[in-house]
Amino acid sequence: MKQYKIVPILGILLLLFSPFIYAQHIKNVQPLSLEEIWKVAEKNNRQLKLSDLYLQQSKIEILEAKERLLPELSIGGDLKLNSKFLIYDNGIFSSPQDVPVKGYGYGLGYNLNFNLYNGGKDKRNIELKKEEKTRKQYEVDLQKHSIKYNVAIAYFDLYKFLHFYDFLDAEIEAEKKQLSLIESLHKNGTVLKSDVLRTSVKLSQLELNLSDVTKKIEVVKQRLNILMGRENDTELAIQHEDLIELNAIKDGDFNDYVKIAFNKSPEYKIVNSDIKWSELNVKQVKATLLPKVSLYSNYNYNYPQISFYPYSNDLWGFGQTGIKVQYSIDNLYKSKNTIARAQVVSTQAKEKAEMKKDEISLQVKEAYLQEQQALESLEMAEQNIIKTTETVRVIRSSYLNQESLLTDLLEAENALLEAKFNLTTVQTNVKLTHIRLLAIIGIL
Repeated sequence: MKQYKIVPILGILLLLFSPFIYAQHIKNVQPLSLEEIWKVAEKNNRQLKLSDLYLQQSKIEILEAKERLLPELSIGGDLKLNSKFLIYDNGIFSSPQDVPVKGYGYGLGYNLNFNLYNGGKDKRNIELKKEEKTRKQYEVDLQKHSIKYNVAIAYFDLYKFLHFYDFLDAEIEAEKKQLSLIESLHKNGTVLKSDVLRTSVKLSQLELNLSDVTKKIEVVKQRLNILMGRENDTELAIQHEDLIELNAIKDGDFNDYVKIAFNKSPEYKIVNSDIKWSELNVKQVKATLLPKVSLYSNYNYNYPQISFYPYSNDLWGFGQTGIKVQYSIDNLYKSKNTIARAQVVSTQAKEKAEMKKDEISLQVKEAYLQEQQALESLEMAEQNIIKTTETVRVIRSSYLNQESLLTDLLEAENALLEAKFNLTTVQTNVKLTHIRLLAIIGIL
């Protein structure tokens, strides 16, 4: 495994041109590392809190499904007013016989129903709810990876802009000194007035760029605060003075990353969970073709006794206990298309899993190559810093000796500043591409 390390001269250059003026505005704020911001985001991010609530809901749904295995038991009672009890011995148009019964009545009893067999639908419903809960957990894991990656993007944007601020601030201070020197040379007739004007224009542009970077810093800070679940205007500082550690990034094998992705990727686990759920659902639908067997029991006390002849104004009790078998004949022809639809859904889930497998493989390949490209760019950016630094030194010396034009010096200085910007950008890109790769394979 090949390791990439930052060359020593890079640290010297970054420290040399970074007076850390911006940090003075937030010197009382404890700087946070990326790992610390990740921990805060995992705890307080609103989207993750919502995902956790969905997960809690799925856990409760499992308990609800288990409760359906318990017998149904109810007690009930009633109190009523009875009308006259008329018996028409010779037809409805004849004079009825008035049977004496009480003018009121009441009843009290219980009813028990316990499912013995219904094709395993209740137990399978628990399995379906468990699979839904497992899927929700994978969705939470996927959401965490996404949030952590978005935090990393915002973090390294802030890191980059803070370094841009330091570079520009140092450049402005150096340009002010250079302007004073050129003005002095102009007074002595050594250089033209145009040199003073060109330097002044460059200084103004640098100050405008500094203002733009300052605004970008505030926007990125707000984005980070939102991702951490904090108030938008909360003071925030990061350890941007520290160099990005790239020695931990190794040139891993692409096939190893793909194998990890197929074992760890939440996206791939989600589609596999969909397959399991769809297969269970097919069995659940087919269970409608099976009979339902249940145990039942009931007992009731009633007053008066007007259900059986001879009638009586006495309290009476009656109950039944037995086994009931039901079979819905209509399901033989009604469930045909329902079963077919469930089987099609199951086949769709399997096809989606294969598509997701190809998609993840492509994502890993893309992220892997982007990381390799970023590492190659890093080597070039480091060499560019060395070359542009030496170019500025040589041209500045020749300008002061009236051997080159100010335009050449300003172009060289701009090239050096651009090289510093580019180096910091490439450093953050190396780290971000690696983090993206870890997020895709599911081990971020």
